[in-house]
Amino acid sequence: MAKTSVHFILKDGSDYKDLAPVFQDVLMTVLRTADQVPEEEEFTMILHLNLDDLEQNRKPEGYIRKARVRIIFPTDRKEFYVQSYSAKYVDLSVIKNKVTEILKVAGIKFDVTEDDDIKFDLK
Repeated sequence: MAKTSVHFILKDGSDYKDLAPVFQDVLMTVLRTADQVPEEEEFTMILHLNLDDLEQNRKPEGYIRKARVRIIFPTDRKEFYVQSYSAKYVDLSVIKNKVTEILKVAGIKFDVTEDDDIKFDLK
């Protein structure tokens, strides 16, 4: 069975502010892989809203609420994850590999986990 989420857990020594320089690459990688790149104006708005928080070392709100694949920043831990919300298949292993490479090149310390048992209320 395909995984429904890939988690990037920031280790000690890495923080939200460390994601700021590479967040645009992470965001575009997720959007392109899921074939859901928004129009330029919407992308720019989403990017800047999240970058403002990241640069201030705060947990961002996330980026797209109504999409097949979303980036989510949980409130209870320094982590972000990519969650699939659609029956249409999106290969999260491709996202995992590409985002892992972006984070490694940036020198961000993190662990990666996968979880296909997360339960969400998807109204």
